[in-house]
Amino acid sequence: MEPQPGCVVVTGFGPFRQHLVNSSWEAVKELSKLGLGSDAEVELRALQLPVDYREVKRRVTRIWEDLQPQLTVHVGVDAAAKAVVLEQRGRNRGYRETDVRGFRPEQGACVPDGPEVIESRVDMKAVSRRVAVEGVEVMFSRDAGRYVCDYTYYLSLHHGDGRAALIHVPPLSPELPASLLGKALQVVIQEMLADATVSRLERGRGPFIAAAFEERVSGPDLPARCGARETERHGPEDGPQAVRAPPGLAQGGRSGLLPPGRGL
Repeated sequence: MEPQPGCVVVTGFGPFRQHLVNSSWEAVKELSKLGLGSDAEVELRALQLPVDYREVKRRVTRIWEDLQPQLTVHVGVDAAAKAVVLEQRGRNRGYRETDVRGFRPEQGACVPDGPEVIESRVDMKAVSRRVAVEGVEVMFSRDAGRYVCDYTYYLSLHHGDGRAALIHVPPLSPELPASLLGKALQVVIQEMLADATVSRLERGRGPFIAAAFEERVSGPDLPARCGARETERHGPEDGPQAVRAPPGLAQGGRSGLLPPGRGL
């Protein structure tokens, strides 16, 4: 599957539990207004995902089969977070919490025969150190929490050969309104796109180029092809079952590993 030059998909989640207004989708809507800036001329597709394991599996598969993006960025809410958190890896097993329909995956697995861990091609630690957003702290994590967002991330890494990212945002507050979280997403994703490794995701097509900005909201069908988690944060370092995608960003710059916390 060849990625389409200049296409980036960004998703947020719909309501669940006490989060009747999900800050992840509010932030993505703000990002859709901002675009990704003149220095990163890419076509941006914004999609909302339900907090529903089975529907997420269907829609993530469609994203990669139909849209074939160069990069997909999933955004979820972490109810305990005070910072924007960049997740390095997705995990295959341990999904015991039920979704909004009361469903949990069979045997708690995302892909029954898949590796235990898949890492993003993006070096989240390096990105978190390099970006600076006034009023927002940016951190990184190695455990996305094993709820629907982690499940989504693992599926996307699996289908996209590591060309995916997961960003957790805090709930909305006077100090962290949707407009500020949207700006933080813009800055973080711009940094991901500026990285030489992410640019090479075109597989020989040249720099990470593109076309127009466009917003799309999810529905039964995706647009035409482009041209809250609940457990502990820290995960073990790579073990024999871990699968690392091709090398990520060079090391550099600001911010540390997130302490234990929870959310979607």
